[in-house]
Amino acid sequence: MRKTILIFLLIQIPLLGVAQHLELPLWGENIPNYQETDEEEIRALEGVLKIRNVKKPGVEVFLPSEKLRNGQAVIICPGGGYAIMNWDWEGTDIAKWLNSQGIVAIVLKYRLPRSKSNIVSYKSPILDAQRAVRLTRHHANAWGVDSTRIGIIGFSAGGHVAATLAVHYNEKYAEPTDNIDLLSARPDFSVLVYPVITFKDDFTDPNSRKRLLNDNLDEKLIEHFSTELHVTAETPAAFIMHSTDDTGVPVQNSLKYYEALVNNTVEAEMHLYPIGWHGYALARDNPYLSTWTERLKAWLQRY
Repeated sequence: MRKTILIFLLIQIPLLGVAQHLELPLWGENIPNYQETDEEEIRALEGVLKIRNVKKPGVEVFLPSEKLRNGQAVIICPGGGYAIMNWDWEGTDIAKWLNSQGIVAIVLKYRLPRSKSNIVSYKSPILDAQRAVRLTRHHANAWGVDSTRIGIIGFSAGGHVAATLAVHYNEKYAEPTDNIDLLSARPDFSVLVYPVITFKDDFTDPNSRKRLLNDNLDEKLIEHFSTELHVTAETPAAFIMHSTDDTGVPVQNSLKYYEALVNNTVEAEMHLYPIGWHGYALARDNPYLSTWTERLKAWLQRY
């Protein structure tokens, strides 16, 4: 009898682990804007875990304990200049912090534009972001999520993915592949951390623009992906933070987006820090800068 009980408990342990951390493909068999190639995804530990050449997009879902969950979910878009994804630094580490606040966290492994598996470079990141919101709504009941409290957070180029979703959530970049694609892709709020916003020459990150557009500097594409130009009264509320000494992605990116939100009477909160430069994520090595998560914690309680 004791042996039977022990075997049962051993079986349950991995099942309980899976219940708290799920890995799911983003799409079914039909991935839009995809072509089969011999390219392989690369994961390299270079101080932080970096992912390159994403072929098959997916999500890692981190579920806080059932008692702790507050009904919110946040999709996380790691940065990396559209060349890589800083998977743990701006992804899974952020998910663990969100879990500590009772929030379901979904780290999005979106396709990077220079991958050979893309048919059109700039379509894949936004298609994957739209799908991530829809997939979260589809699983809302199972994950203990209120389908009206689903947000997105993005860092640097991941911030551009998040901002593009916030203004182009209704844009049709491909035909629906299943019923999930018929759900709303509108995030209920967005969090933009040192984000790339504009593709205009004055304050853009030229490397992110070059990679996303695959060297195609057509003015219509530049305007389409300059997200500050597409804010409307229906754009989701935003929390924005940036450092004024950021020379990688100038602070004017955040200022432009904040101004557009205010001009369209969209609720917005922005925090600017004098130091930090770029790419600091949780900034745990800087006691002053790391307080940005306390500002975010308070803001998220409104949603």
